[in-house]
Amino acid sequence: MGADLCRSWRAAALACCGWAVALGGLPLAPAALAQSPAAQPSAAQGPESVLQRIARTGQLRLVGPADHPPLLSGTGQAQAQGYGWVVAQRIAAVVSAAVGRPVELRYEPVRETALLSQRLGEGQAELACTLPFTWAHEEVLDFTLPIGVSGLRLMAPSGRFDGSVAALAGRRIGVVSGSLAATQLQGMQPKARAQGFADLPAALAALSQQRVEGVIGDSALLAGLAQQQGLKGLALTPEVPYVRYAVACAVPENNSAFRGLVNRAIAGLLQGYVDGNPADVAAINRWLGPGSVLNLPAEQIRGVFDALLIGVEPLRPVPATPATQPR
Repeated sequence: MGADLCRSWRAAALACCGWAVALGGLPLAPAALAQSPAAQPSAAQGPESVLQRIARTGQLRLVGPADHPPLLSGTGQAQAQGYGWVVAQRIAAVVSAAVGRPVELRYEPVRETALLSQRLGEGQAELACTLPFTWAHEEVLDFTLPIGVSGLRLMAPSGRFDGSVAALAGRRIGVVSGSLAATQLQGMQPKARAQGFADLPAALAALSQQRVEGVIGDSALLAGLAQQQGLKGLALTPEVPYVRYAVACAVPENNSAFRGLVNRAIAGLLQGYVDGNPADVAAINRWLGPGSVLNLPAEQIRGVFDALLIGVEPLRPVPATPATQPR
């Protein structure tokens, strides 16, 4: 399964290169960011921006699924874990430097994926991570630089399906209601008998109870959940996903200053892994790399990150220039 997922990442890397958001320009010093108009509340500026809200409250609220290992899971603040949490921690550190005060990262699990965009749009949260891009979500949210790539595949008992779209016709296939998988299944095989569920754990429970014949969803999430639940005799097909996509974070719409900081944080984390920074490598490998549930080789992760970073300026520490000595 690990090798199969590895091939999906490699194939998806090329497909997702164009998703990288160009940062451009030179990095602003934290002090300069803290003094920028976007970070300073003012009645003349109209509605409070996301950065202004974070500066006022000292909190950055992350919403996400409660049970999506290895990307993001946990029942509350103390239990939050996964690659998405690593990304969010890096974002909180960059935002804290920008607003000039400590920022507490708070994780608020949301059971229904459809509620994520609602929470962001209504000002009840500032960040959601590990989401696939969809046109429906893009109408109400802004997506960031990708943090990885994945794809939609089918999990079912080994040998039940041959991986072809034609084999899905007339079969009971579980999907998360309103998800990318539900939309794509309807488009690629209208004759499939789609069964909607609130989340992937519920869909996999139905598979175990033989109420559906297979479940289509994110490859990484299906692999993580299958291991977490100790499910045996299952396989992911096809070898090349039905649909490949970038996985990113989402932020409230029309908040470019905040989105720019989030992009810088993501770019810095990915660049740190590519450059071999020990802290970044260890944090990411714990969830994606050798020995993790995905068991992706480090060189494969570097290749994906290289592809995602191809359209942005490399962010690397610049040594301080010694003061010029008087003659």
